[in-house]
Amino acid sequence: MKNLGFLCSCSTCTIMVFIYISILMCSNVHAEGFDIDSLLQLPRSGSPRTRPRAKRILSVGDFGAKGDGHHDDTKAFENAWKIACSFPVRTRILIPAGYTYLVYPVELGGPCRSKITLMISGTIVAPKNPDVWDGLNPRKWLYFHEVNHLHVAGGGTINGMGQDWWARSCKRKKTNALTFHKCKNLKVHNLMVVNSQQMHIAFTNCLRVTVSNLKVIAPASSPNTDGIHISASRGVEVKNSIVRTGDDCVSIVSNSSRVKIRNIACGPGHGISIGSLGKSNSWAQVHNVLVDGAFISNTENGVRIKTWQGGSGYAANMKFQNVLMENVSYPIIIDQYYCDSNLPCANQTLAVKVDNISFVHIKGTSATEEAIRFACSDSLPCEGLYLEDIQLVSYTGGITTSFCWEAYGSSLGLVQPAPCLTCTDSFIKQKVPPGLPVGSF
Repeated sequence: MKNLGFLCSCSTCTIMVFIYISILMCSNVHAEGFDIDSLLQLPRSGSPRTRPRAKRILSVGDFGAKGDGHHDDTKAFENAWKIACSFPVRTRILIPAGYTYLVYPVELGGPCRSKITLMISGTIVAPKNPDVWDGLNPRKWLYFHEVNHLHVAGGGTINGMGQDWWARSCKRKKTNALTFHKCKNLKVHNLMVVNSQQMHIAFTNCLRVTVSNLKVIAPASSPNTDGIHISASRGVEVKNSIVRTGDDCVSIVSNSSRVKIRNIACGPGHGISIGSLGKSNSWAQVHNVLVDGAFISNTENGVRIKTWQGGSGYAANMKFQNVLMENVSYPIIIDQYYCDSNLPCANQTLAVKVDNISFVHIKGTSATEEAIRFACSDSLPCEGLYLEDIQLVSYTGGITTSFCWEAYGSSLGLVQPAPCLTCTDSFIKQKVPPGLPVGSF
């Protein structure tokens, strides 16, 4: 790792302990590059084909699944789910190790009579040909909806077989690999999700979600393959996971709140993003977000808030802390002029309000000269921005700078590059939209 000699100060102990113990959970770290493949060892748990026991344990093999990667096992999954969902007692569905199950687009829904645990110890693969989705909802492959107390685990792999989808990127809508919609009290952990058609794991309109020990992998060149996508969900915690994709490692979008991201290894990809918000003059809100502990490397952005001109609503009460970066373009960025379009976006007055955002203990190397960028709205400036203990130096040995436009706030302690925030009383007053809970993560 280059230019990080300054990281030995006492003020960075929290980051280093976190990086080498909490995220990586492994001592096999190289000085010049992290051997990320060895950092997270997924359980190699496996269960043989098991006959139902006391009507509480079901194996997809008992419902006709071949597990050879060629026969369509969708119906076996559907039938096992229907039986489990109808049981009045807690039920476990086993997807045994050592088998590969070809599953076509499937919806597994509730409400169910009791709690369900889905143990994915084998491999689930999608059809390779996108034409399979003709006449179907192109957004759905493995789609869980309206299930309470679902637990998905097992140490297995979900493979979206996304290569043909990426080649047709501009020609059709794409599906997400694993979607949870309107689920409550959800736990997802100890899984590998690879090569999704688009987003790897999406949580939409969910409540009380815990995600941990995931490994999410796709090539850096794969388009729009967000790792973990959180939309219109509340009470979500993502922790102890590795995400390497072609888009955002974690994206948090409209109407989400009380989101915690802890101990994440991210990169390649586009970093950890709030947004985009306010597209097509829409109203959006994201608030009470905590990112605490991340190693971000070789990404196009570090920690980012992105909003469109013409939108409305707010992004407020967020804290990004204890982050180590290596070779990251734009390590800290707020962009209220976001424009993901082939044509220039028109200048508009309305904007999503950005308020009460903190960046604390963030260190590492920037691939661009501009390590901190706050490009805020003329009509609704960013207020309540706060920088503390920031050390971002050039990956190539040059200089780093800050850019500010209509950005108001304050800083404390060493901030490198030098901060450019405009001081204002609004930072002390912490102006927050009415009805927004303050300080509750």
